[in-house]
Amino acid sequence: MDRNRTIKTASVISLAGNAVLAISKISIGLIAGSLSVLGDGLDSLADIFISLITLVISAVIAHPPDREHPYGHYRAETIATSILSFIIFFIGGQLSLSAAEKLISHDYIQMPGPLAVHVTIASIVGKLILSWSQYRLGKKSGSTMIITNGRNMLNDAVTSAGVLAGLVFVFLFETAIIDRALAIAIGIWIMITAVRIFRGTVTEMMEGESDMDLYNRIFDAVRDTDSLFNPHRVRIRKLGFHYIVDMDVEVAGSMRVKDAHDKVRLLEERIRSSMPNIYDVVIHIEPLGNVEAQERWGLEEKDLR
Repeated sequence: MDRNRTIKTASVISLAGNAVLAISKISIGLIAGSLSVLGDGLDSLADIFISLITLVISAVIAHPPDREHPYGHYRAETIATSILSFIIFFIGGQLSLSAAEKLISHDYIQMPGPLAVHVTIASIVGKLILSWSQYRLGKKSGSTMIITNGRNMLNDAVTSAGVLAGLVFVFLFETAIIDRALAIAIGIWIMITAVRIFRGTVTEMMEGESDMDLYNRIFDAVRDTDSLFNPHRVRIRKLGFHYIVDMDVEVAGSMRVKDAHDKVRLLEERIRSSMPNIYDVVIHIEPLGNVEAQERWGLEEKDLR
């Protein structure tokens, strides 16, 4: 099974599983009169959008590079994810506002029905199964997108567990107002999740990389390669789930071009073996002690200390 097919399989499983859970929780939330279960269902509805995006994106990123897109189409995932974060934020905001309006109103608040407990228990089990399948297929395909979706499913299981605990208190104290307050909390949690997703896409779109361990791996690879000195102007860019590495290294001015080329090829192989999902490595060779006034900023080892 090739990588794209594995990603599609994971997306279809996620789509089908979340569709069943979303329909069940939204329907029973309405029937049982539980806003917290309804909110949990809306959270699963957001997961359906995520699954649809991963399914569509798996087809888009499979397209090879072309004249207009020499780096390929991997960043389509980032663009789609940023749009999705706004949709998720809107869903969470609407849920919190609706629950808050019902909470402060003086209308009668009915007790949720027992079906709300049953569907929440089923949701916890379903989300745990989905999380396991996504993480397994994500590891198999090497797709951080699918692995992240698996972690999201695990967070959803925790959210459903919180809903279940809230329903227990509702029935224990016979206070339906707890259900409304829990729905507000779930809505806020959905919005926080959306903000975290968006912040991750902003870092990538701004050509940034926050994982300093990746830079350490590059400097370690240079140290392990003799005759290469002073790695500098090191930059890592994220391209979907791939990385692009740009850097400068210095060699003795008397070294032959072919020898310098062989050393740099060895360095590139070491970088590729130490970092996941490398798309490209671009290494510029300079004579030892070279200084260029117009050289743009990039990381050096001292910048990591």
